[in-house]
Amino acid sequence: MEKAQFGMIGLGTMGRNLVLNMADHGFRVCGYDRNVDQQKRLLEEGKDKPVQAAASMQELIDSLEHPRRIMMLVPAGKITDAVIDEASALLQPGDILIDGGNSHFRDTDARIARLAATGIHYTGMGVSGGEDGARLGPSLMPGGQESGYHELKNILEKIAAQTSEGACVTFVGNGSAGHYTKMVHNGIEYAIMQLLSEAYAVLKNVGGCSNQELHEIFTRWNEGALQSFLVEITAKIFLQPDDKLPANQLLDAILDRAAQKGTGMWTSNSALELHVPTPTIDEAVAARDLSSYKKERILIDAFTSAEPVNIGDAASKATLLKDLEDAVYFGIAVSYVQGLHLLQTASLAYKYGINIAEVVRIWKGGCIIRSAMLNDIGQPYTETPDLLNLLLNESFYKKLQEKRTAVTGIIKIAMDHRIGMPALGSSLFYVDMFGTGRSGSNLIQAQRDYFGAHTYERTDEEGNFHTTWVLPSQP
Repeated sequence: MEKAQFGMIGLGTMGRNLVLNMADHGFRVCGYDRNVDQQKRLLEEGKDKPVQAAASMQELIDSLEHPRRIMMLVPAGKITDAVIDEASALLQPGDILIDGGNSHFRDTDARIARLAATGIHYTGMGVSGGEDGARLGPSLMPGGQESGYHELKNILEKIAAQTSEGACVTFVGNGSAGHYTKMVHNGIEYAIMQLLSEAYAVLKNVGGCSNQELHEIFTRWNEGALQSFLVEITAKIFLQPDDKLPANQLLDAILDRAAQKGTGMWTSNSALELHVPTPTIDEAVAARDLSSYKKERILIDAFTSAEPVNIGDAASKATLLKDLEDAVYFGIAVSYVQGLHLLQTASLAYKYGINIAEVVRIWKGGCIIRSAMLNDIGQPYTETPDLLNLLLNESFYKKLQEKRTAVTGIIKIAMDHRIGMPALGSSLFYVDMFGTGRSGSNLIQAQRDYFGAHTYERTDEEGNFHTTWVLPSQP
């Protein structure tokens, strides 16, 4: 039998669909999973395709041409390490081992260091797009060694999502750059999802919108400046019938307690370590945590009577919809601003060598946070590759300022009706504080010096200063 060009360890939904994607593009692929049922399922779905299944790790390794290209799609953590140990003992220098799971970037750094002496190219690769993306074309974010990427490039470019600008894959950068980029992607994803849920709460509880109206509103939004995968699927969600009660929509039966797997928190933690403000992402993570206190929220909700819902006449509702659309645009744009600021800073700190414009390009297709907005966001980084923060681009900043009145109006409406909008609110405060040449933080410096002699800087002289703080005598 002709040797396979690619091997896959882990034949769950993502792994199996990526194997079938590769096979559709003419690549010979061998898959391995300890679960025999998964092996059988791959062979059933891949019949009449250049697909085979291995019964053991040794059989997988033996089935591959040199250099061997193997991707792992297994749970992050100890299981990934166990698979690496088993596979690396059978591999040779020049072979490539890819981790396509959501591993923490520091784990990826440790694995690269551990395998360095073996000559095996270890690639941490972010994969975005979910089940459909894996099957039809994901966004791929490989990092590690560029020489290893060149052995993968032909396959990855064929299976990735395609846009008018090319395949949605690029060598992201050195070391753990691929997994770091995917982590930031997920942090932005958290923020956008929270912003859309906040808009939903206003439309439902203030606008009194039915699920049919919500479907129509989000559909219109998806035809304009807010066109994106997340807005598109949100529009569809509103009309999904409940299997148990077919006359009802499923969304109304889903408990308002949001789960998470931790990648948003990783983004916030890394941002804190690098001193990069990402409050919209942070608030999105916190909002999911807050939603988990369902019993407590019900008890507190009973302490006060519900605010009356009164949007007024049709003109007022039309104004609400227009302002909310602008506010959502503002919040989503700020989510990208914060995530890319973090990515640029991390690239410098960890010597990743990330090209931000290229990252934006590969996010335009296949991935969960793809949107039309990325066309406006990518251009400033193309013009200024070392741009630290998008707000430093005057035209982009002014575009956000044009929507500020809408944002403040929506936040006021939410406050009047006791609807929490932490992501949108923090987006506004972030832009306002970033755009303030003289803030109140000088007072914090004075306080720190007063109680701890931590010193301060002056506006009229270079250096650090300390004052013995003595209150002036009162007349």
